[in-house]
Formats: sequence, C-alpha cells, structure tokens
Amino acid sequence: MPLRALAPQASASANSATRTRSSEHGTTGAGAADYASTVTDTRTAEDKVVDICGDLVRIDSSNYGDGSGPGERVAAEYVATVLADAGLAPVIVESEPGRANVIARWEGADPNRDALLVHGHLDVVPAVAGDWQSPPFAADVRDGYLWGRGTVDMKGMDAMILSVVEELSQAGETPPRDIVLAFTADEEAGGALGAGYLTRTHRGAFDGVSEAISEVGGFSVTVDERRIYLLQTAEKGILWLRLTAHGRAGHGSHIHPDNVVTRLAGAIARIGEHAWPLVVTATPAAMAQSWQEITGRPLPLDDPIGLRRELGSTATWVEATLHNTANPTVLTAGYKHNVVPATASALLDVRFVPGHEDEVTSIVSELAGEGIDIEVVHRDVALETGFDGALVDAMSAALIAEDPGAGVVPYCMSGGTDNKHYSRLGIRGFGFAPLRLPPDLDFAALFHGVDERVPVDALRFGAATLRRLIRTC
Repeated sequence: MPLRALAPQASASANSATRTRSSEHGTTGAGAADYASTVTDTRTAEDKVVDICGDLVRIDSSNYGDGSGPGERVAAEYVATVLADAGLAPVIVESEPGRANVIARWEGADPNRDALLVHGHLDVVPAVAGDWQSPPFAADVRDGYLWGRGTVDMKGMDAMILSVVEELSQAGETPPRDIVLAFTADEEAGGALGAGYLTRTHRGAFDGVSEAISEVGGFSVTVDERRIYLLQTAEKGILWLRLTAHGRAGHGSHIHPDNVVTRLAGAIARIGEHAWPLVVTATPAAMAQSWQEITGRPLPLDDPIGLRRELGSTATWVEATLHNTANPTVLTAGYKHNVVPATASALLDVRFVPGHEDEVTSIVSELAGEGIDIEVVHRDVALETGFDGALVDAMSAALIAEDPGAGVVPYCMSGGTDNKHYSRLGIRGFGFAPLRLPPDLDFAALFHGVDERVPVDALRFGAATLRRLIRTC
C-alpha cells in the first residue's frame, strides 16, 4: 500500500513508543525511527476499539491550562505505535517539551480528490478521583460502560479512528481519497499548543485538505423509539475575558466608597444575570426543519420545556446555542481579612453564536460599566457550515446503514473544537464521533463531568459507522 511521508520539518523526537494492548497481545515497544511494533492485530475495529480506548484512558494526559500537567507525550507515542502497526508513517511534533501531537497521511486511491482530515485531541480535563464512582484513569468496564476521564471527550473517538485505520490498512484496503490523521495536544485549553501550533508551523501537512471530521457529533437521541442522530455543522465562538477593577488599598475598618471588590462584584453580577435573548441562526433553523420532516412534530426552539420533551438531556446543549452566554467562572481578590485590596479580577467564559461576536462584546462592556478593565485572554471564531455536500451524505448514509430507520439532523454545538483552528486553512469542519446511546443517558452531563463513561456497545457502533464512512468518503 502506498504511504506518503509528511513534510520533513515535522520530525519525530521520541526515543521509544509503547503500546499496551489486551493481554493476548502483551506489551511491545519500538524505536524512534518508525514506532513500529511486532503486533499484527487481525481483530475487527469493533473488537479493538474498547481496548484502545481503555489504553488511552489509563494514560493520564490531564490539561490544567497552566502547563503543570503531565502533557500528551505518552499518549502520542501510543498513537504513533498504533499507526505504525497499521503501516503508516506517523510523526510526533512537540510544540513544547511534553506537549506532543501526531500527524500522518494515509494515501487514497484518487490523488486528484481533496483530502479529508480526521482529527482528535489527546488531552483531557482534570478529574478529582474522590468524586468518582470508579477511578478516573482506571478504565474500568462495568454495567456495560467503559468508565474514565476522556471516554467521551475524546479518547473514545480517538480509539474509533485508530481501530478503523489499523483494521483497514492491515487488510490492504485503501481509502477513496487521502486521509490526514491528526491527534493533538492542548484542545482543552484552546489548542494553541496543538492544532493551533500545527496550522501555524506545519501547514504542509494539510496540503489538499478541504474537509474535516472530529468530536461531538453523530450521537443519538431517541424519539418515540426511533433514534435521530445530531451531526454537528456549527459551533459557538469563544471569548475568555478577564475583568479587573483597580483602586486604592486600605484598612478594612474604614469607609471605602470605591471598594474594588464591590465594584467588580457589581459588574459580574450584572453580566451573570443578564437575560440574553433568543437567537436562531441558520443551523438551529435547519435542525428544526429536519426534525419536523423526520418526526412530523415541530421542534420548539422558543420553549425550553418543549425542547426538553423532544430532546431529553440534549436540550441543554441545543438551548445554549440559541442564546449568547456570559458566565463568571473565577474570582480573585485580596489577601487578608482586614485589608481592602487595590485590585480585584474575575474570569468570564463568553460564548457567542455565529455572526454575533461584535454585539456580545459591546453588551458585556456596557454591563461591566465604568472602572472595569476588560482583557481578552483567549478568542476563537464561531463556525457554521451547511448541511449539504457529498461528505454530509456519506456520514448520514453510514449512520443509517448501521441503524436502519434512523434520522439525521444538523445541530450547533455550544462548546468549541479544534475545527476552529483548521478553519483558518479553509477546511470545512464537522462533528462526527458516532455513538448510538441509550435513551436515558444524560450524555451532555458527561462532558467535563464526574463519572464520565461511554457505553461499550456505543463505541463498537461508532467504530463500525466510522469504518463505513472511511470506505465511502
């Protein structure tokens, strides 16, 4: 099978890579040149995916956002070994020591077609073990679920990708077009050291790529015993802001008409309590139309209770995409009980629907009021693309083939993904990490939550669906 190496500047720097697989295969290692192991795994993707996901979960790649975490290096070496086992030529690229990314190109049958980017991130948000029913990095399997941090966000999708690529490539199958694989660092802190770094410094790795798929799309909700899959075609933009009040320090027993803590508290209270109006952009409108065509019932975008009745817990996500939001998340002020401080600051997580960044920025500034400095800590774009094209058709067909009778609708995601970074290269991004979920599972609550877990059957379904897509993309 022809394989194309990446640009020479994207050189590997690992001394070794270790792949821990199921007990029947044992543990193998490889040198830096190609990360290859002696393992030839002839199981199907469905049979491999849970093992691979468990292996990745057991690698703690927590991202604390301040550089203090373990980094993604160990996870990247594992991924590189799996890809090398599949016959590809993966390359590890570090943006900083330990902050590792993996990229590889799988050459397709038609070199004249635009390439498809299939990407996932290797970092996870931190977990406090004492809050969990199962240790967050143990990857326990019980009650039909694989438990652990990253099982849904997003090592489960990483495992789907790896299991499918390994099965197909080892069997000698070639995808219809080139597929670029990227596994990145730092997505949970904005992606500057991951996808952002790759798109800035290794643009050649993405030559010819026009479309991408990644996390948080292709999952099911159940309506009247029929499953409808939400395919992500849009996501809100991000503004992480720091608000700071400056004043004069003084004794806590004195009168302080301009206390910075009071001034800041007033600002964040006004912002946090602001009632943002309903905003229906193109994607929720298209979702409502498709929903009615499939179910024969309207999707009541302006009625939170009705929305919950139709979508279950997924309504939490959808409702958030019908409003701009601004949530205070961190407060910092003072150092002693009897000292009024000279500064007080707060962090805001502001998310805006496509096309509304300027409006949201203006409103936040107005609500903050006089005497509050506003600093942009991190900003990233909102994305919105149409529910059309050959790739959308292929994703929909793959879902319906694996779940006959299902429906597929577009939706907007309230969070953000690395598709934001790749959009700067003109790449059209979708969320497609297919999962067939139980009707009673509060899927939205698992993202960044305690007791994160994924149904084993859902992972197997995802691997089968992704394999169909890779064969037809």
